[in-house]
Amino acid sequence: MSTETAQVRVMVVDDHPMWRDAVARDLAAAGYDVVATAGDGPQAVRRARAVTPDVLVLDLNLPGLPGAAVCKELVAERPALRVLVLSASGEHADVLEAVKSGATGYLLKSASTEELLDAVRRTAVGDPVFTPGLAGLVLGEYRRLAADPAPAAPDEPKAPRLTDRETEVLRLVAKGLSYKQIAERLVISHRTVQNHVQNTLGKLQLHNRVELVRYAIERGLDDA
Repeated sequence: MSTETAQVRVMVVDDHPMWRDAVARDLAAAGYDVVATAGDGPQAVRRARAVTPDVLVLDLNLPGLPGAAVCKELVAERPALRVLVLSASGEHADVLEAVKSGATGYLLKSASTEELLDAVRRTAVGDPVFTPGLAGLVLGEYRRLAADPAPAAPDEPKAPRLTDRETEVLRLVAKGLSYKQIAERLVISHRTVQNHVQNTLGKLQLHNRVELVRYAIERGLDDA
């Protein structure tokens, strides 16, 4: 058990008891602190509020309240929550709905145990994690949204000023680089990259990486 995984509080949500228990066992065996499980949407919301996990491993097809709605509600209340969707569906509409709801990543249930453990580890530090083939789909949707941005309010305040380093990190985030890759590119620590992203989110009054990437693409930073 590593100190890194032991400090990560994980909650597993799935309506199939055998699958839910198996995922929870695998995570616990890898050293993660599995603080709760849930089998339906309303139960997931209640328990997540009570135990405040760092990472929510979430199925989309849930009784009572869809997984995307659970994600949206909990992330709106606590933006620091990381959500990894673990779903049997690879439908583009499901992937995009999950990401728009605030999910950090999307993994198909066909993934191996090793892939799941790696995905949870990366999700916990804020890296986007997608089953191969889905990352390009999400980035394409960002670009589509950026091509037709919402109209600005008449009295919209002037955009906050970012430091040169914050802008540099934002540009690399928009290009789809993970925090680890950004740290290596800029020769700074992973923690420093996280701090720059959090500072930028605060300045721009955004809630998560999804909104941050859209902001950057709308301003052409991904092409800079």
